[in-house]
Amino acid sequence: MGRVTAPTPVTPVPPADLPGTLGALRAAGHQYRTVKQELRDNLLARMRSGAARFPGIVGYDDSVLPEVERALLAGHDMVLLGERGQGKTRLIRSLGALLDEWTPVIPGSVLNEHPMHPLTPASRALIAEAGDDQPVGWLHRSMRYGEKLATPDTSVGDLIGDVDPIRIAQGRTLGDPETIHFGLVPRTNRGIFAVNELPDLAERIQVALLNVLEERDIQVRGYQLRLPLDLLLVASANPEDYTNRGRIITPLKDRFGAEIRTHYPVDLELELALIRQEADLVAEVPEHVLEVLARFARAVRESPSVDPRSGVSARFAIAAAETVAGAALRRAGLLAASGTPEGRPEAAVARVGDAVSVTSTLRGKVEFESGEEGREIEVLAHLLRTATAETFRAHLAGLDLSGFTALVDEGAAIETGELVGAAELLRQVGTVPGLAKVLDRLGLGDAPTPEEAAAAVEFVLEGLHLTRRLGKDVTDSGRTVYGGRD
Repeated sequence: MGRVTAPTPVTPVPPADLPGTLGALRAAGHQYRTVKQELRDNLLARMRSGAARFPGIVGYDDSVLPEVERALLAGHDMVLLGERGQGKTRLIRSLGALLDEWTPVIPGSVLNEHPMHPLTPASRALIAEAGDDQPVGWLHRSMRYGEKLATPDTSVGDLIGDVDPIRIAQGRTLGDPETIHFGLVPRTNRGIFAVNELPDLAERIQVALLNVLEERDIQVRGYQLRLPLDLLLVASANPEDYTNRGRIITPLKDRFGAEIRTHYPVDLELELALIRQEADLVAEVPEHVLEVLARFARAVRESPSVDPRSGVSARFAIAAAETVAGAALRRAGLLAASGTPEGRPEAAVARVGDAVSVTSTLRGKVEFESGEEGREIEVLAHLLRTATAETFRAHLAGLDLSGFTALVDEGAAIETGELVGAAELLRQVGTVPGLAKVLDRLGLGDAPTPEEAAAAVEFVLEGLHLTRRLGKDVTDSGRTVYGGRD
């Protein structure tokens, strides 16, 4: 699982020592292999060497990835089924790393034809005429991946191809294969082609893929073409769409060799690992705050108030972490004018109170049951409090926190909030018995910064409130006041 990154726009330059002609290619001992043979050989090589097979994919080591590997070794096209935000596209795109880094092609071939295995009449004639002097081009594996998001307006011409009226106007006859403008699938010949959200593709368009998957060729209008395509076809689908809103037609389902189910992270540690890997944090977010957000995402996913058919994307927790980091950076920016007692600007370190903002900014990522209309923020706020309390118990259970509760004895109060600086918060609490053990339990070390110490103090205060040992009130100015229970 993971975030999908944009492909690099820079075309890699092949090394100068690669063979430049067909004769040199043969002399170098190059052997033609199909895409599926190539993937199989390279996957086995990584297995034997112990190298990472799918770097960056989190949480699938013991479930999804073994099934993907079996499908690749068997030479099967596959469809990945899973709710949104389960890293299906990321996983599909990672398959390209199993291709050879460079592969030979006939220069100018729109079908990426191999010099030893030309497909079109024009390419066969070219090779027959030039022989071993035929120039060879080299294609990087990053250019051998094609992808199409299935949309209702997708046409057969987009995927397979159509007659090019410009070439007809230039004098070619309708019976000439050179009049065809090939679509995305044949242009990905000798590579990997992915169809995202396949059920959204109109059924009559899905029919056009039948020959690609079984006979491995294409048909364009009335042309008698036998162009045996060499590619791996992979598709993704949401199980709900797969059966209801749209569907994959039965003959097409039958042609996929493997149907693989994806899932959300199965345990808390994997959820945390995914957030750490994918979140682009603009401020420091302590580990206990990340854990609160991971537990929060899992609680939302399991809540009876949330529609289980739509799922809660892994992007929910990632966006939550980024939002909390943004809140910390905002506080640091607003407090910059006053600075700290040491004369330095406030460092941006997130606190558990910053997580409150995610209940409003991220509610659009969650599909609620119809009976919960109008209560969305209330539901999310309750689940966030639950996640915070669980994290508090997991890290600080059994510690003597009486030093913190004593701070509000005799009617005293402690103010915190999004615009309360670390120095101000620490000044209010002073030297608290037990703080060193709290910092140790939270992994903040023996010499935390004032901002990290403030984050720990706020976490303790919130945890004590949620476990009914402190009272709490939020003022009109947005400050949070912790005091004794009434």
